[in-house]
Amino acid sequence: MDFSMKILYVAEIVGKTGVYAFKKGLPELRRRLLEAGQQDFDFVIACADGATGGNGLGRNHAAYLRKLGAQVLTTGECCFYKKDLTENLGKLPYVLRPENLNLEAPGIGARIFKAGSEKIAVTVLLGQSGFGKIHGNSPYSILPSLLERLRRETPFVIIDFHAEATAEKKTLFAEADGRCSAVIGSHTRVQTADETVLPGGTAVICDAGRTGSAESVGGTEIESRIREYLSSVPDWTREAVAKPELQGVIVDLDSAGKALSIERVRLELPEMPRKDEGKDAEGQQSAGDDAAGEDGAGEEPEAG
Repeated sequence: MDFSMKILYVAEIVGKTGVYAFKKGLPELRRRLLEAGQQDFDFVIACADGATGGNGLGRNHAAYLRKLGAQVLTTGECCFYKKDLTENLGKLPYVLRPENLNLEAPGIGARIFKAGSEKIAVTVLLGQSGFGKIHGNSPYSILPSLLERLRRETPFVIIDFHAEATAEKKTLFAEADGRCSAVIGSHTRVQTADETVLPGGTAVICDAGRTGSAESVGGTEIESRIREYLSSVPDWTREAVAKPELQGVIVDLDSAGKALSIERVRLELPEMPRKDEGKDAEGQQSAGDDAAGEDGAGEEPEAG
């Protein structure tokens, strides 16, 4: 049987509904693969840039999502929004911030992980268009040397390109084709229908979507966003809970690290039970956070 590696990329987890959808959706996806006689996921990547309160990632949620099965968590422009995570990024090697930040930025943006008996490289790049609070260096300038360095370790290289502009994403896709396994777009929280494998063997999609409420605006409550546009007063704090979904993509790779296929995922899930609706989404430091440590063994963040 020919070798292949199956990667699951879970689209941006948004708020408590997103955490719930990941908790329920990952086992369900695995169950369906088993029933269909298909290969289980060799590696699970989850974008968690909006997991805590819809903006950023707290340390509690980082540990909990890892416990639930995410082997690496990617972030984006919200990477430093939660102080408890920022101060501990050096202790959390499974959390990646964008690679193309300034040298003194805490944390790391690219790393080699184990995927069964193989190695896989995951990196995050931040786009330059549309971000007002954080500014990355040109992803195009560092791309050649970054990919050369990662490919010395493994042929399996995945890029999470966290960017606003479709044109910027499409341009990076073309530049990266044949030099990595996949470039998966994130940030807009809307799943696009342009998934494809480019001629050089790189799988791409402009945006993998979001994991959270499907009846929302980017995972947040619809009426609050309408009021924001009418009043000009920003309001990103009202998380939506209706119609939870796990979204993302499944990428199959051959032994040379070339993409065989890319498939969009949209998994509808039962409504979130009341007991989960009350879970904390603020990512505050708690006793359970210290218990989580580096191995992500902590429990789900509680209200407090």
